[in-house]
Amino acid sequence: MQVFDKILIANRGEIAVRIARTLGDMGIKTVAVYSDADAKAPHVGFCDEAVRLGPADARESYLKIDAVVQAAVGTGAQAIHPGYGFLSENPAFARACADAGIEFVGPSAEAIEIMGDKIAARKAVEARGVPTVPGIVGASDDEILARAEDIGFPMIVKPAMGGGGKGMHVARTLDELRDALPTARRESGKAFGDETVFVERFIERPRHIEVQVMADKHGNVVHLGERECSLQRRHQKVIEEAPSAFLSPEQRERYGQIAIETARSVDYVGAGTVEFIVASDAPDEPYFLEMNTRLQVEHPVTEEVTGLDLVELMTTIAAGQPLPLEQTDVVLTGHSIEARIYAEDPNEGFLPTGGTIVRLRQPHYDDPRIRFDSGVEEGSVVSSNYDPMLAKVIATGETRDEALATLQEGLAHLFIAGVVTNVGFLTTLLARDEVVAGEIDTEFIDRNVESLTDSRVPTAAYAKAALAVSGPSSNRIGTAWQADGWRIGGPAEIRSRLADATVFIDPRTMQTRVVADDPATLMPDTDNEPSGFATFGWTSYEDRHPTGTHVDDDAVWVQLHGHTYRVERHRAAEAALAEGEAAITAPMPGAVVAIAVADGDTVEVGQHVLSVEAMKMEHKLMATQAGVVRLEVAEGEQVTRGQLLAHIEAAESANGGMQ
Repeated sequence: MQVFDKILIANRGEIAVRIARTLGDMGIKTVAVYSDADAKAPHVGFCDEAVRLGPADARESYLKIDAVVQAAVGTGAQAIHPGYGFLSENPAFARACADAGIEFVGPSAEAIEIMGDKIAARKAVEARGVPTVPGIVGASDDEILARAEDIGFPMIVKPAMGGGGKGMHVARTLDELRDALPTARRESGKAFGDETVFVERFIERPRHIEVQVMADKHGNVVHLGERECSLQRRHQKVIEEAPSAFLSPEQRERYGQIAIETARSVDYVGAGTVEFIVASDAPDEPYFLEMNTRLQVEHPVTEEVTGLDLVELMTTIAAGQPLPLEQTDVVLTGHSIEARIYAEDPNEGFLPTGGTIVRLRQPHYDDPRIRFDSGVEEGSVVSSNYDPMLAKVIATGETRDEALATLQEGLAHLFIAGVVTNVGFLTTLLARDEVVAGEIDTEFIDRNVESLTDSRVPTAAYAKAALAVSGPSSNRIGTAWQADGWRIGGPAEIRSRLADATVFIDPRTMQTRVVADDPATLMPDTDNEPSGFATFGWTSYEDRHPTGTHVDDDAVWVQLHGHTYRVERHRAAEAALAEGEAAITAPMPGAVVAIAVADGDTVEVGQHVLSVEAMKMEHKLMATQAGVVRLEVAEGEQVTRGQLLAHIEAAESANGGMQ
């Protein structure tokens, strides 16, 4: 039965592609929307039609309600699927769809509104007997301070609106709570336009468990099991899995029933996720955290263990059809784990990166155990305009151990060149003994971030980079009449100069010797001798043309053991500044939003020179030495990661060496 003829997808990236794939399988025509920055993005070509919304700024395109609704009306779309992010949890958008006679594939505006207000949501679920963390809501600072001892420390102050960890502060004493309250109110007002906050008892080393629910317009609600989302960084999920190894079947059913009651508290319709916070030593005591009124990023792991297509269910429910299953029909089979691939640099504080993806090798695209949901392809430009998530790798197995091993295998095969990503960080994280054992909590990554990141480059990566740039081809070996350094007694070593190391290659054996400019930047390779020798064969085609390397003008991208290393070439290093000059470079792609000095000004160490904005965050860049500043960019200019923004001539150099 055809439910809709045409649906507009009000989103971009991997989720837009993923939704379009299911709708296409259902025989439904799809309409993409895009900004100027996304005119050539994969989701645009994947859909049957596409409508331009506006410029790159999301506020003038993907977040512009009137433009999105008009695009649906103009193309004859009968429904809009919001995906996640952007307008997916905006009640005004849901109302605008209804006013235009377009079906919103999701819950009612009223349900979105209640669950989007943490205080209103708490009251609604408590009325259905849903357990919540002991706390104080709707009170003044003085009232909170007077009642704090009754709740017990430590406590956490949270904004009533919004999420993502913004405006949250932990207080372990009454004095800390007194300081935290006004700070949290200011931050909440700035981030969400509402200074209302509430306080709860803070649960130490908690686990984050969430339950997927699905509800139709006829009052039927089922849960589809839980997901473990405890591996987070600064309250942002990194790894998700289903089911949780933390829960017993009895506990799983109890969580599910609580989630169903939560959905019923607001007459919920569509796909929703009820999130719980649980102490690591008390799995029988789940506390309601919040309800996400949309499809979640991590929904694929639920699909893999239930065999259900959540987008298809959402679509048929929006069309008025009843749920095609009852609770007893939901069976969880096997285990599935998802890893989020971000354009970010873990070795630089997880700052967003960018650039053009020049090489993309998917992880075993023909392996049914591995699913790759992606919103990019070779040639895709990754900018700072939107969320840095590029793709998701989902691995499924009969057991958790099998799923984990398969995910590690998939990440080891994934190769992205041109943009720095977190793939190596994920590889390291998944290999940790605590993660393998399932002994995790929401603070695990933040607590261990130093041991999970390493800016050093392995000897083998330098060697592979040198071989990719300078290594001989197969027809250069064994001939006396070619210019390869051949001499009596054997050919001379080939010397390959990289930015931070020199690699010597024996053309007969392909044994390489790596000498780093700074030994501290070199990671010992356990497969090689301590002296830094690395031996690589050069006999097979794959060795002559390694699939794990990509050479561009400035660097060699080397994929090795689940990590991708950007090894800078010497020609890039030759463009360095003159002796005594200090560079100010862009830490991430973005826009220059402020210049605090004029070209030729004298600056002091620590003085603000300019600011770059990326992902709605402004980063002030300071002078690292005293001298005369020379600007290389103008305010409003878009810049790439690593681009030279300004340089500072030492005072004596600027004055021609005069003191």
